[in-house]
Amino acid sequence: MSSSPAVRPAEPDAPVQLMATRNQVIRRNGALTPFDPGKIAVALTKAFLAVEGAGAAGSARVHDIVEGLTDDVVAGLTRRSEAGRTFHIEDIQDQVELALMRGGHHKVARAYVLYREERARERAAEPPGARAAAPRLTMTDEGGNRVPLDLERLELVVDEACRDLEGVACEPILVETRRNLYDGITTGELAEAPILAARTLIEREPNYAFASARLLLDKLRREALSFLEGRRVEATQAQMAEGYAGYFPAYLEAGVRAELIDPELSRFDVPRLAAALRPERDLAFQYLGLQTLYDRYFLHVEGTRFELPQAFFMRVAMGLAVREIDREARAIEFYELLSSFDFMCSTPTLFNAGTPRPQLSSCFLTTVCDDLGSIFKAVRDNAMLAKYSGGLGNDWTPVRGLGAHIKGTNGKSQGVVPFLKVANDTAIAVNQGGKRKGAVCAYLETWHVDIEEFLDLRKNTGDDRRRTHDMNTANWVPDLFMERVTADEGWTLFSPDEVPDLHDLTGAAFRDAYEAHERRAEAGEIRVFRKVRAVDLWRRMLTMLFETGHPWITFKDACNLRSPQGHVGVVHSSNLCTEITLNTSAGEVAVCNLGSVNLAAHVSGEGIDREHLSRTVRTAMRMLDNVVDINFYTIPEARASNLRHRPVGLGLMGFQDALHALRLAYASDEAVAFADESMEIVSYETIQASVDLAEERGRYQSFEGSLWSQGILPIDSIGRLQEARPSLEMDRSARLDWEALRARVRRVGMRNSNCMAIAPTATISNICGVSQSIEPAYQNLYVKSNMSGDFTVVNAALVRDLKDRGLWDEVMVSDLKYYDGSLGPIDRVPDDLKALYATAFEVDPSWLVEAASRRQKWIDQAQSLNLYMSKPSGRALDELYRLAWRRGLKTTYYLRAQSASHVEKSTLKGTDGKLNAVRPAAEPAAPARPVPAPQACAIDDPECEACQ
Repeated sequence: MSSSPAVRPAEPDAPVQLMATRNQVIRRNGALTPFDPGKIAVALTKAFLAVEGAGAAGSARVHDIVEGLTDDVVAGLTRRSEAGRTFHIEDIQDQVELALMRGGHHKVARAYVLYREERARERAAEPPGARAAAPRLTMTDEGGNRVPLDLERLELVVDEACRDLEGVACEPILVETRRNLYDGITTGELAEAPILAARTLIEREPNYAFASARLLLDKLRREALSFLEGRRVEATQAQMAEGYAGYFPAYLEAGVRAELIDPELSRFDVPRLAAALRPERDLAFQYLGLQTLYDRYFLHVEGTRFELPQAFFMRVAMGLAVREIDREARAIEFYELLSSFDFMCSTPTLFNAGTPRPQLSSCFLTTVCDDLGSIFKAVRDNAMLAKYSGGLGNDWTPVRGLGAHIKGTNGKSQGVVPFLKVANDTAIAVNQGGKRKGAVCAYLETWHVDIEEFLDLRKNTGDDRRRTHDMNTANWVPDLFMERVTADEGWTLFSPDEVPDLHDLTGAAFRDAYEAHERRAEAGEIRVFRKVRAVDLWRRMLTMLFETGHPWITFKDACNLRSPQGHVGVVHSSNLCTEITLNTSAGEVAVCNLGSVNLAAHVSGEGIDREHLSRTVRTAMRMLDNVVDINFYTIPEARASNLRHRPVGLGLMGFQDALHALRLAYASDEAVAFADESMEIVSYETIQASVDLAEERGRYQSFEGSLWSQGILPIDSIGRLQEARPSLEMDRSARLDWEALRARVRRVGMRNSNCMAIAPTATISNICGVSQSIEPAYQNLYVKSNMSGDFTVVNAALVRDLKDRGLWDEVMVSDLKYYDGSLGPIDRVPDDLKALYATAFEVDPSWLVEAASRRQKWIDQAQSLNLYMSKPSGRALDELYRLAWRRGLKTTYYLRAQSASHVEKSTLKGTDGKLNAVRPAAEPAAPARPVPAPQACAIDDPECEACQ
């Protein structure tokens, strides 16, 4: 075949017809013309004619193919484009190529590619005078006026964004930006153009993530300063170094006036706080983190942001220090911790601190009682708690099962499932003002007669009135059931109205009562019960977990026997993300206040910086304890419980980054030992900090009788579980001197009933630019989705190592895309790097369980533990979850299996981000490869609130 087709496809910059929409095309000389889909159809038809000959002109087959491909191209270009967009000619031609390749028309696509290359050479060879003169560009300001486009400032801003970033250059950003300029471009589009240009380069050099963030900062500064001044104002980063202090008082005044900031904040010593701001820390953001803050966290009036990053951190710090004696000093201390990314508060705290409605708590746990009034009060409580960003865990075990007698009507109960449907729909209706979807998890004990219907709640088949497609679900599993599974014995299901004592019993007491109820059932004294084979129910639990991602597996006895608060109640469930284990009852709604230490910021190649970590934990615990008193409680049961017990949950994030810094592979004994060592230090410092607070402020009300008061620390409580479960296999070694701390806990007391819990941190880890929670790396190069859009993510540590070995090039980028971010199949990568940078699905999940077990021995609550399986099977699942039980885990979270269709193989240019409408599918050179199983839950699925 010749190098160019006999009949050339028409270029999209030929004259076009007007569309009904406002989509437009940027010509190569910068001129703007209306976008006409008909021209795409013409180009495609001529491409087919060039390959198949003139006989294809009247072919119905070709006509239908072209019509379908045109629809695909237009859909790709206009995705998320309600108000109209501008497309560069090259972007349209890229989409035509992709559509041809995806459709399997490889010869036609090849001809089209060759033609484009030939035309590019011809244009390059044309003398300057032969080309159409580029118009002198203008831009359209906010008032609709045409003003000269200031290219000099554009170059200044790009230069500033790239400064001091290794591997980053201005020119590639400017070239791509200029390509997308057109006469009359709006100021908003002009602000976005360099951001989009820089983001296309992240996959080849991770530091462009910082450049992209700095360009977004320029847009944010213009938006915020113009709002405060009432006129268009622009400022570079250098200018803001001097201007932040003047901006801050005006920001506070505007926020109070808009009723978005608590007026009490204006009564702080504002000049002192303004002088403490660190403008240079704005440069520490990566793009994903700053875009997330911009979209979801920064205060705005009708969509116009007026809160800059350092003001945001100071607002949160002031909100947490508002009741301190020297509140300015404490606010500065809190601000330093947040703005340095050493520690980050949970999302509700970041949303609401310093506002008129400071609902700062993360998680709420409730027990639903067995009467209609209680059930609908629980649904109402869910709505009120979710309104201000709370995540919910509901214990539904007391509600009687299907077929149980209803004395008031002399009828039969429909069971728990119809009420779960109501709770599901309530979570969707109350979406926290559009910030994030309401989120709830329902828990049910394994002996409940409705357990089999409960397992089916997330199925996509069956009666939709008995399905909860948006609610998370979890099994609350007693040890006796696991023992019956191991012994292949029978299991009896009951309705709780006939066996109400089982709900509050654990360990040996549960065993005795349960076996007594089985004897009663045999004697005909119980009306509603059903016998099943324990292992059959267990297999069905695991099957549903694999097929639907739910219900999660959590262990009742481990949560209760190791709970410090067993003297005042029972843990009946965990929370939305399975890391909280607090008592609930009809009169108490458990509340937990969360935040996470950035472990990566406290680790170097030499190990953990103990002194730095100690300082961070002390300040973080003070911040979390303050939440209890400052918090805006939407229901009285939550307030009473929180003030009485004062639980908090200090967790960690950046564990995978810390391993990279230490050159430890996740799948190694050394990594398991580091999980143990790091969590022991965090536990020690956290307990020490709570004792310090008790010495200063007093112990929590229900301290007497707790395990703490008996000198039983989390490491010691393992013995209680071991006594009830002899088969427990849990390491109990320690490195630190715990005896002195035990004595101090007994003597002084604790400020907080519970201190530690490891949350998922998906969003706050994005803000800090570190790996999520305790997760292994998902992939080394991929497109990440969350509620702010789609973003290129590349493992910067890996890129540094590959550069050092001369292996980072275009071929490596292409290979990483083809192999879904995995180094394993790439022959030229050394084995040590393959081990160090193994991705989540390459790490045997037993390593995750072993590391989690070592952490769990130090934690008084639990941890959100996702489990990844590349080749799940019934046997593998059975072995994994039995291992989790034997190793003493309190809870597990999502089971993640590899997706049926792999990650998009496109060049990530032009595919990432909320601002870009184009998201191509597969790259032509990378045919999809089969994988073993569907994915239970997408990683950071923007529709899955538990991942946020």
